[in-house]
Amino acid sequence: MQAVVGEQYGTADVLEVRTVEVPTPAADEVLVRVAAAGVDRGVWHLMTGLPYAVRLAGYGIRRPKQPILGLDLAGTVVATGADVTDFTVGDEVYGIGNGTFADYAVAKATKLAHRPDHITAEQAATLAISGGTATQALFDIGAAEAGQRVLVLGASGGVGSFVVQLAHAHGLHVTGVASAAKADYVTELGADVVLDYRTDDFTDEQPFDLIIDIGGRNRVSKLRSALTRTGTLVIVGGEDGGKVTGGTGRQLRAMLRSPFVSQRMTTFVSDETAAKRTALHELVADGRITAPVDRTYPLDRAADALHDLEVGNLRGKAVITIGGRS
Repeated sequence: MQAVVGEQYGTADVLEVRTVEVPTPAADEVLVRVAAAGVDRGVWHLMTGLPYAVRLAGYGIRRPKQPILGLDLAGTVVATGADVTDFTVGDEVYGIGNGTFADYAVAKATKLAHRPDHITAEQAATLAISGGTATQALFDIGAAEAGQRVLVLGASGGVGSFVVQLAHAHGLHVTGVASAAKADYVTELGADVVLDYRTDDFTDEQPFDLIIDIGGRNRVSKLRSALTRTGTLVIVGGEDGGKVTGGTGRQLRAMLRSPFVSQRMTTFVSDETAAKRTALHELVADGRITAPVDRTYPLDRAADALHDLEVGNLRGKAVITIGGRS
């Protein structure tokens, strides 16, 4: 099969399309013929090995343990492990796998869900990681409720696009922060107010009940000043902070401070099981929110997709389409 391989850590220039063996599913896994694979920041971190904490987390110190990139997927089940009972050959599925920038990939059965007929493979390939992270940040961790004011930093990205839509669909007042060039896009997603991160100061706005920080450029002290006295800050990510810890240092400082103030400041590790995406799945199936696919790329242009992600060229998600099967 064909796969996008990065034998060394580095920029997208290190990637190659190679012929490799089709993986064999373990007892609790499913083998999927991939039709589409989402591109997200997690893949970028695994490609670059940055921050270095990624390598220490078990992904390989000197080089990647899994050289085939990709996490999100949508495709067709072609084989199942001995213990798998929820899926059969021929099922259309989406979820989180291992090495999904390839013709075939394996995935834990617990991380897959059946794909509704009217959702394309490209759309489904955006749901598990970005959509699942957004759902958890807003509801499981942020405990968002109708009528609250929420600030979304990084509103035009993959996760942010879902957060804005979900918050709007559940009756929150949404303020999104993005570049001026993407303001119309964030408004179309459902934001009531859009601020330009270069020229506008969100602390000038009325205090927020909830802040979902995906951008990672602001100090925790500034974010706290924009919250109500008992508001909640959920830090989803952050690309600043250096090569060693990246945004995790800021997340840790916020969590250590949280017990000593009236505001709640927290972060989380995404739950990748399909059960956590049930509500999102239903909203997409009902047409209340849409999968924010900006651009699609063939497998041999996966490096271009990752470059566009890195430099901020995208509105929503990039998706790799594979073998003309989408």
